[in-house]
Amino acid sequence: MNPPDFPAEGILTERVRLTVARRADAEALLAFQSENREHFQPWEPLRSDEFFTMPAAEQRLAAMEEQMASGTALHLLLRGVLTGAVLGQCNFTNIVRGPFQACFLGFAIGRRYEGRGLMSEALGAAIDYVFGHYRLHRIMANHRPENVRSGNVLSKLGFEREGLARAYLKINGTWADHVLTSRINPHE
Repeated sequence: MNPPDFPAEGILTERVRLTVARRADAEALLAFQSENREHFQPWEPLRSDEFFTMPAAEQRLAAMEEQMASGTALHLLLRGVLTGAVLGQCNFTNIVRGPFQACFLGFAIGRRYEGRGLMSEALGAAIDYVFGHYRLHRIMANHRPENVRSGNVLSKLGFEREGLARAYLKINGTWADHVLTSRINPHE
């Protein structure tokens, strides 16, 4: 089941189709995460071997479905238009209503697909959707200072640097600083 107003066919760009992450995607998501395990390791929390099992992938997707059903998140898979293969993912999480009207954006693209502009293309469409349908005021995205690629993607998409958070998240077993960025909805 899609979140309210999310197109059944997904969001289509020139090269990417964004689809809602579902339990039925467990095998494809697990293959994507396993293939990119070393590639993502410097940018993510430590992952045990159990993380890379089918039951764990199914559990993660079930939690994603619950978050989307409650309106607190939107979890999307980036798929190649021609192949349908999972190229990456993006997540709009911790959606807060009331006077804040904001969320956090996280994203990852497979090593094989880096440097082609696919993430910028997909995120541009996803952000437009979230601003238009969720009517949020602010999307926040944070990245490690040494993650130049993510910083460049966010800058290209109009995210502005707001500061540096010291020892912000425990990444790959170490507390890591993060650059704080955000983008304000131009229509709100």
